[in-house]
Amino acid sequence: MSIASWVERDERVVWHGFTQMSCYNASTPVIVEKGDGNYLVDVEGKRYLDAISSLWVMTVGHNDPDLNQAAAEQMQKISHSTLLGNGNVAPIELAEALAPRVPVPDPHFLFASDGAAAVEQAIKIAFQYWHNRGVTTRDTYLALGEAYHGDTVGSLSVGAGGFGTSMFDPLRFPVMRTPGYNTDNWAELATKALEENHNRLAAVVLEPLVQGAAGILVCDPLDVSQVAAAAQELDIPVICDEVATGFGRTGTLFASQQCGIAPDIMCLGKGITGGYAPLSATAAAPHVYETFLGPDLGERTFYHGHSYSGNALACAIASRHLQILDERRILDNVQTAAAALAAALAPVEAHHGVKAVRRRGLMAGVELDPPPGAELWGRMVCANAVERGVLLRAIGDVVIIVAPLSVTPGEVEMIGHTLACAIDAVAGR
Repeated sequence: MSIASWVERDERVVWHGFTQMSCYNASTPVIVEKGDGNYLVDVEGKRYLDAISSLWVMTVGHNDPDLNQAAAEQMQKISHSTLLGNGNVAPIELAEALAPRVPVPDPHFLFASDGAAAVEQAIKIAFQYWHNRGVTTRDTYLALGEAYHGDTVGSLSVGAGGFGTSMFDPLRFPVMRTPGYNTDNWAELATKALEENHNRLAAVVLEPLVQGAAGILVCDPLDVSQVAAAAQELDIPVICDEVATGFGRTGTLFASQQCGIAPDIMCLGKGITGGYAPLSATAAAPHVYETFLGPDLGERTFYHGHSYSGNALACAIASRHLQILDERRILDNVQTAAAALAAALAPVEAHHGVKAVRRRGLMAGVELDPPPGAELWGRMVCANAVERGVLLRAIGDVVIIVAPLSVTPGEVEMIGHTLACAIDAVAGR
């Protein structure tokens, strides 16, 4: 069947997130049939370098033989059993493997299925943490401008809006908000707000190093360290949302490590399974977790959980993924590829149609500079790149690159060259 036939079938029965379905056909979507390493293959056999890692989840390649084997072996045992009041070998082993790797000391992990749910868990944990300590006045959060933490109501509330979500503003609860990473003295302003409002704050929520959905806004690790230290000195829990930055994207396994901080609560997702299965986790430090211990069915219990929490199939894949990161020295490749990406984007940054290039590790945002009256440059540049065989995605007029951790030097060069050509094509219209 042709792509056109698949698109027709698609729009007849599927509702795509963050997509205007009346224009779906006109946007020439890629209809993927299979994956091959760092590439996607559509239903007509055309290959696309997945330069957004399938919305930042894929790490070591699609259709990876070792991850395939891990999935097959676990399916021969069991794919899922509930963690509500019972255990399962696969999530226990994953938690044991994660514990020494995350910057949260001696953590306990509460599993979920996506990053927004991990954040939702985190803010609920922080709220009840204070109630379990007998404090009922800590009922708000400090969050940053330009932040994005997901699209459930709680995660949307600590996020700064955008993406057309103003429709849901009446559902969001209010938070204290100080400027994000696009403001030079953001850390100073956040620290001041912490000092002035510490008796009201249940937690501070931030994305360490990179505000991804804001267009890859980056900051100095020392600024994050300053804010985290100020919060913890004031007995305010620090929630680090590493859904996007975790599992090697910024050059270390977790961005918090570059900041030298130990979050009280940490949110994991996206790359945790290498892009194979929906899974996320919220890690809590002992001083947080232990406040929830008490009599059976008592008020200290965390009355929260999901049907597929700690899915055994996803957890088994995630455990094997952690091993692969070590066995293949993936983080070493990230360091090499990140330097290559910086070089590949240098000509792009010099383009008259580009305002700025922001990068941390293998995450990059190329902010375009369209002339007055020009519209949809970001979308048009990405569409042109897709025609040339590189899958990119724009947030407004910022073209986002989130390369696979397994990307090769040749593929990095291909990303830079294709993007430059796509910008040339759009700017020349």
